[in-house]
Amino acid sequence: MKLLFIGDIVGKPGREIVSALVPKVRAERGIDFVIANGENAAAGAGITGALCKSILESGVDVITLGDHVWDQRGFEQEITTFDRVCRPANLPPGCPGHDHVIVEKNGFRLLVFTVLGRSFMGAKAECPFLCADALLMRLAGKFDGALVEIHAEATSEKQALGWHLDGRATAVLGTHTHVATADASLLRKQTAFLCDVGMTGPHESVLGREIGPVVGRFLDGMPRRFDVAIGDNRLSAALVEFAKSGRAERIEWLSLRT
Repeated sequence: MKLLFIGDIVGKPGREIVSALVPKVRAERGIDFVIANGENAAAGAGITGALCKSILESGVDVITLGDHVWDQRGFEQEITTFDRVCRPANLPPGCPGHDHVIVEKNGFRLLVFTVLGRSFMGAKAECPFLCADALLMRLAGKFDGALVEIHAEATSEKQALGWHLDGRATAVLGTHTHVATADASLLRKQTAFLCDVGMTGPHESVLGREIGPVVGRFLDGMPRRFDVAIGDNRLSAALVEFAKSGRAERIEWLSLRT
């Protein structure tokens, strides 16, 4: 079986390339599950209910979110209306929304959830390691494989979680930095791992934002508006092939243009 995990969708360019490529890639590569991080889909900061609906309708099975989950006003009410959208699992338990999603294809049940890292991150979050342990234990018997997204800044924290979950998750895939890493690998017990999948959106940019204002901010420290850029639009994703046992057999990083 195959799953495609799409890295952080940034603004309108990211949404447009997801809509253009997901149906094509699903058909050409025989993808069973498509998961996408959508936390930057709304002008580069957060997501709305309307955008969740359009991304799901484009062929994405599950939308995951990160530390910008609440950036758009009113989304805390909208998130509760979506069964295939999950906020980070290690946010305080009183937060609205699902802390995981289970999707099924051809009798295979895939558990999907995200944990936020805590190193260099501002979000209020519980320990991602203990949270992942608790979720896997609580849902034991209800899934056949698990995709765990680690939305974090520190590569050390991402690698540590990968090794911590080796053999218990089908894949542990990182997001948040918007810059893809070159460490796609199968860990010792056949868990697919990648520190960061990278972003889906305009790569002629600084992390998806227009270059000039960001450079200017570094030069003089003055506040500026950081609009989403438009050049060199790409879809960044990890393609994971796995057995019915839930053990990963192959991982490939993809960078696709229309």
